[in-house]
Amino acid sequence: MSHFSPPDHFGGKTVVEHLKEARTRGALAAAEIHGTEMPGHLSAASDAAKDSAFSLLILWVIVYSLLPLPQMFLTLLLFSCGWVIWKTGRSSLLSWARMERMHRLIEEERWEIEHNRGQERDELTEMYRAKGLDGKLLEEVIDVLMADDNRLLKVMLEEELGLTLEAYEHPLKQAFGAFWGSLSCAGVMLFALWAHPLFGLPIAAVLVISSSSIIAAKLERNRALNAVIWNFAIAALTSGTVYFLMGVLQTSYINKGSSIFGIILADF
Repeated sequence: MSHFSPPDHFGGKTVVEHLKEARTRGALAAAEIHGTEMPGHLSAASDAAKDSAFSLLILWVIVYSLLPLPQMFLTLLLFSCGWVIWKTGRSSLLSWARMERMHRLIEEERWEIEHNRGQERDELTEMYRAKGLDGKLLEEVIDVLMADDNRLLKVMLEEELGLTLEAYEHPLKQAFGAFWGSLSCAGVMLFALWAHPLFGLPIAAVLVISSSSIIAAKLERNRALNAVIWNFAIAALTSGTVYFLMGVLQTSYINKGSSIFGIILADF
């Protein structure tokens, strides 16, 4: 049996080349916004918590020397409300887009099964030959799979495209994970700010970032220490850069005899 298929289906490629291309398309469609090793809602919660901690820490660095505690607390509270809504909606939209890509691939594969059965048989033969099957056993396996379209669709999605449909969570479940992660982070950090206005919020940021990094690393079977170090490095670089730029701007405008922050906040 020839392993070359008509160009109307494979575009002149061999079965092996077509399978590589299909697996790439499947990987892109299946790519998790929040990762693939851990459940989507837990990954969304972890990412949302870290993003919220980063964002609140940066905002705190900006407003700490500009606003009294009541106004600073109110500013962070209002920002947190908007941020939680944004993270929840964004996670849901990204998950829906991913699900739409998957559904499109499923329908494309269903159409191929209905209209290009000979080429689908070639693909199955090549895939199972690569698994070590040959001769009569290979033909029997292919015949059994080709006899049931639903089973064939499932096999082609998993074997050709690398999709595992049972592993994908509903977008609303991932959105709830993002909602819970961002809301709980905001609650912890605002409470810490109220309890200790000087060091409470940065200490809470350290705890949130480290705990979410450790949990995500454990679930993804990565090294927790590396995850914590890299996340701390990013947080330190980001907040340090903002703090440095604030100092430069303040010094520049003070030397000119005015304060840009005073002008901006005069009617706050």
